[in-house]
Amino acid sequence: MASFSGKISLDVRDSEPDWAPFLAPKAADGAPNVLMIVWDDLGFATMDTFGGPVQCPNMARIADRGVTFANFHTTALCSPTRASLLTGRNATTNGMATIAEFASGFPGISTRIPFESGFISEVLHEHGYNTYCVGKWHLTPGEECNLAAYKGRWPLGRGFERFYGWLGGETNCFYPDLVHDNHQIEPPARPEDGYHLADDLADTAISFIRDAKVIDPDKPFFMYLAPQAGHAPHLVPLEWADRYRGVFDEGYEAIRDGILARQIELGLLPEGTALSAINPHGEPERTGPDGQPWPQLDTVRPWDTLTDDERRLFTRMAEVFAGYISYHDDRIGRVLDHLEASGQLDNTIIVVVSDNGASGEGGPNGSFNEWRFFNGVADTTADTLPHLDELGTAASNNHYNTGWAWALDTPFPYWKRWAGAEGGVADMCIVSWPAQIAADRTPRQQYVHAVDVVPTIYELLGIEPPEVLKGYQQHPIEGESFAAALTDASAPGKQTQFYAMLGQRALYHDGWLATTVHPPLSGWGNFERDEWELFHLEVDRSQTTNLAATEPDRLEMLKGLWFYYAGRYNGLPLDDRSAIEQVLAERPHGSPDRDRYVFYPNCADVPESAGPSIQGRSYTIAAGVEVDGSPEGVLWAAGGVPGGHSLYVLDGVLRYTFNWIGTTLQDVVATVPLSSGAHVCAAEFVAEGPSADPATPGTAGTLTLYVDGEAVGSAPIVTQPGYFCLTGDGICVGRDSASAVTPAYQAPFPFTGGTIDKVVVDVSGERYLDHEAQVRAWFAID
Repeated sequence: MASFSGKISLDVRDSEPDWAPFLAPKAADGAPNVLMIVWDDLGFATMDTFGGPVQCPNMARIADRGVTFANFHTTALCSPTRASLLTGRNATTNGMATIAEFASGFPGISTRIPFESGFISEVLHEHGYNTYCVGKWHLTPGEECNLAAYKGRWPLGRGFERFYGWLGGETNCFYPDLVHDNHQIEPPARPEDGYHLADDLADTAISFIRDAKVIDPDKPFFMYLAPQAGHAPHLVPLEWADRYRGVFDEGYEAIRDGILARQIELGLLPEGTALSAINPHGEPERTGPDGQPWPQLDTVRPWDTLTDDERRLFTRMAEVFAGYISYHDDRIGRVLDHLEASGQLDNTIIVVVSDNGASGEGGPNGSFNEWRFFNGVADTTADTLPHLDELGTAASNNHYNTGWAWALDTPFPYWKRWAGAEGGVADMCIVSWPAQIAADRTPRQQYVHAVDVVPTIYELLGIEPPEVLKGYQQHPIEGESFAAALTDASAPGKQTQFYAMLGQRALYHDGWLATTVHPPLSGWGNFERDEWELFHLEVDRSQTTNLAATEPDRLEMLKGLWFYYAGRYNGLPLDDRSAIEQVLAERPHGSPDRDRYVFYPNCADVPESAGPSIQGRSYTIAAGVEVDGSPEGVLWAAGGVPGGHSLYVLDGVLRYTFNWIGTTLQDVVATVPLSSGAHVCAAEFVAEGPSADPATPGTAGTLTLYVDGEAVGSAPIVTQPGYFCLTGDGICVGRDSASAVTPAYQAPFPFTGGTIDKVVVDVSGERYLDHEAQVRAWFAID
């Protein structure tokens, strides 16, 4: 605070005020707005403005008024890239070398972004900007995404004045798990009412801007707008998917030729650029150092090996995805329309990027429920074909197959998670500021990275990043401004960029890339035996020629540089554990570990990460209920369409459904109706060991329903090996919020015909009948 320069006397009439020390920061006159649009899992070759098949007229509208970067790079994964985009520091410096839910207790993988890495929102807030975050966050550790958690790492704790979106890595466009500022809210409508998240985000973004501009029209804003698209699940009104009928019929191999030709015509890539091979390392025959198999997840099935039904299925997956992207582009266009109509568009710096390459998490067969990936369960086309007409609807949780991920990353190899492949890290980037920077459709070829966006914005705004922010001595900005390239196509790009991701290593230096052949999340280990490859990206963007054997000295130099930067940027240890190992790894829980969890009706949803962990163990769900009419509705539910379980009353009968990864509905139904009066209704699962069926891995056991200690129904079930959906579709009492666990009812299916005292979930392993009297004593019922 500035020192007081006025005059203080006994009488205010004789004193001279000085307002300067007390006023809020004010932006410079004419300071521009800043709008950062961060797409999700959008491959380099997806949009038409980058030669792709998906029509995005509003992104083209920005490109027509700005500058396109053809050599922009990310980290290959969402949370790490977003951390770099908002701080200007490398992902590992930020402790974000993985997604926010996969924390490990090491500086580079803690998923706790240090306050020494100030966010651009924090800096611009101190320079007189309003600051808004709308959409995906994914920068808070998974175990802190609940209402009891420390909120210093929520958006409002990192410099954003307003937030509307979701804290985790993904959400459902029809049933989003929304947070408004620092509290959870229900979506304003449901899909049967015409609700879609893209509309909601656009409307909210406009309202945030209007709310402040109507009061102070000259005060600039910084908005971080992060749509769900193109992350799975790919959900969209089907008329948008139908617009792409026929576009993808030729298949993902053939479509790449036309994409590459358009990219060359647009000047994004030079003449002579080759297409990467379909499975560039010979997978699936390739093995790891100790003979470990190549992960099936990271393979592509050749189009000519598919059946007609599989081609029809995969084609529809692509149509749904394309419609999904176009729909979001159309809704983002509403925000641009508002800025234009209100006279703000020309003086708004717009940065458009994707956070990584196209996603291969659908595997070679695609998926009707992409949460099978996080449970370590492979998909088959036989499982998905019956659901072909449901793809993109509220009944699905779908993801396309790796063939389309590869095609939408044309001409590069691989996809998201691959830090050593251009398909994982080469992404779209568009920058516009019509008031100050002339439009130029000559694509820029400078090598730039997500870590360079913040220093570029600071330079354009004339802001010097602070040495101390909120009392924290700041880490140096590690990115380099590329502002000069906006007006000078020949300006130099950056010299060096470090990569470490999910067990992969790579280093870019002076036009060359050294990288390891180590599939991410493979579980191979043996990092000291990794094979290194070397590519001259300056002339071989698609990595078709490995020069390791002909340039051994250069390769050794780059390997040494990798270890130097690993030490400088917290790049070790390396972690290539599989997705299911990461999900179930030991880390701080979202709440104190205990044997008994108590839930109440009408409370906010509890994220799965903060509730009882039931994987591989016995559990009991007991509800105290007073029935005074015809009972109907949910007593307790967790999860939804992707997987979950629910204890509910239907047609007056107690029921329990375990939805195994959105694939198998396992129902247990009571043999007698629920009578009037006070009852303890319980579902007890007794674990008996691993499932014997390889098609349904998890824990096998028996689920028994009880009413007041009397067994009223029983059946064998298998619980799933991992989480249902972590932060979305949480635990709730008296309703099933978001999507329904089972199609037996329509969510929220609130409990009526009585009252619920509370629900207690016991994971002690103690048999229900052995302490039924104690359980009854937990409830305030007669």
